[in-house]
Amino acid sequence: MSKHFNDVKERHFNKLEQYVPVVARVHGGSHPEFHEVRALFEAISKKIKGAGSERPELNEEFAKLREITNNYTVPADVCETYEGVYKMLAELDKAYQA
Repeated sequence: MSKHFNDVKERHFNKLEQYVPVVARVHGGSHPEFHEVRALFEAISKKIKGAGSERPELNEEFAKLREITNNYTVPADVCETYEGVYKMLAELDKAYQA
């Protein structure tokens, strides 16, 4: 994995693991697409943890996240935590693609 991806992962991963389930519970009713975001994040998390020091194959998951979230566009009616999740996922995606 690239050093940049590892740095971003280290900075955001614990927060994402805490925030994603909360945002799904709070906003999942009015934003059902977030349930897909949660499932994709869980798949990414599993692959990262299973890869150890190797680079996990995450292109498919990030492509689906970009599609589902309209390139991480934050809906107007959500909280700062929802916005933060999208910003952290976008940064993780960008670092992975670099």
